[in-house]
Amino acid sequence: MSPSILNGIKKPHGDSFGTRAIHVGSDPSPETGAVIPAISLSTTYKQNGVGNHKGFEYSRSGNPNRNALEATLASLEAGGAYALGFASGSSTTATVLQSLGPNAHIVSVNDVYGGTFRYMSRVAKENQGLETTFVDLENADDETISAAFRPNTKLVWIESPTNPTLRLVDITRIVSLARAAPSSPLVLVDNTFLSPFYSSPLLQGADIVMHSLTKYVNGHSDVVMGALILPAGHEALVEKLRFLQNAIGAVPSAYDCWLAQRGAKTLHLRMKTHGTNALAVARALERSPYVEEVIYPGLASHPRNDLAYRSLSPHARKFVDQYMTRDDEGGFPYSGMISFRIRGGAEEANKFLTTTRLFTLAESLGGVESLAELPAQMTHGSIPPAERALLGIGDNLIRLSVGVEDEDDLVADVEQALAAAVGVGHKHYA
Repeated sequence: MSPSILNGIKKPHGDSFGTRAIHVGSDPSPETGAVIPAISLSTTYKQNGVGNHKGFEYSRSGNPNRNALEATLASLEAGGAYALGFASGSSTTATVLQSLGPNAHIVSVNDVYGGTFRYMSRVAKENQGLETTFVDLENADDETISAAFRPNTKLVWIESPTNPTLRLVDITRIVSLARAAPSSPLVLVDNTFLSPFYSSPLLQGADIVMHSLTKYVNGHSDVVMGALILPAGHEALVEKLRFLQNAIGAVPSAYDCWLAQRGAKTLHLRMKTHGTNALAVARALERSPYVEEVIYPGLASHPRNDLAYRSLSPHARKFVDQYMTRDDEGGFPYSGMISFRIRGGAEEANKFLTTTRLFTLAESLGGVESLAELPAQMTHGSIPPAERALLGIGDNLIRLSVGVEDEDDLVADVEQALAAAVGVGHKHYA
């Protein structure tokens, strides 16, 4: 008997990642047959009687486009059952931390995004008495991490890879330590850098996954949004977060939701190209005499390359395994983010950043176009200099968001910019 047939009833086929991206939340309109959801710009909805409506009352509380996007996101994040959309990644962070209440304590990875660090250490600390212990969750031993937990620890905040030094955190290990802690804190993973394509933190035991949808999920640098995805079994937490989503009101517009859902339809295609392009650029950087260090977990030479492979989502592992059968250089695509240390300092870094032709000097990441930035002076400028130094965020650390342009063109652009920034006048590097 076919495994898809049980007791004479054909079971539905489990659709793959790309198929879900295109179809979930995008049922054809029963009114017009349109295969793409219409944009519902109305702020309010007719009621046939008090409380008698079609599921929508006021657009802050619910909107057809936001509902459709949230359905797509819950489907794409493996293990997800619920998704909530927000007006930005920062408002997503704020809502989660506000949900913890007053005088809570959290444990956060020390190499956290600058905006998250700012909210934790200044806004939440001052406004709700939140205390944060920053821990090197990549290298600290179990005893050190466990010692950071307190009776009022309510949340563990993970980024993996971290921004911008791309440290890898073993999510399964941290979840195990959190479950053993007396306060049993929730574990949140900011999955922005890998997207739902390359990593599935919920399958590794996380309670909440966060995304800045501005980045890979939307993928076209024309939307600012954030999202939370939670698994089944967290219904009470979902209701609390939905209450705050509505009460705080940091909700995305219908048009932004429509754009982000459109972007998500090609996420699987874009992430494969982001990854293969980034691997090619990382290899070129590794070969260059003008580079001190390349940080890309997909490189075979990366010390945590094995953890990177083990952290892959089921659908990404299938893609990576197929890629490695065709490639004999070692390593594998692992999203599109690279950090590297250029030989020299701020002068050479700035020269590189203003000499690239295809890599645009700009903040943000995850769009189809390639971007480059200097974290110490841009995205992580809010982190005190002494702490940046401890994290290895120096003036020669450059972060690349590798886009989906032609691979050879991107490699050539990086090589010419390096030669212009370091090769000219630095003959001893040649």
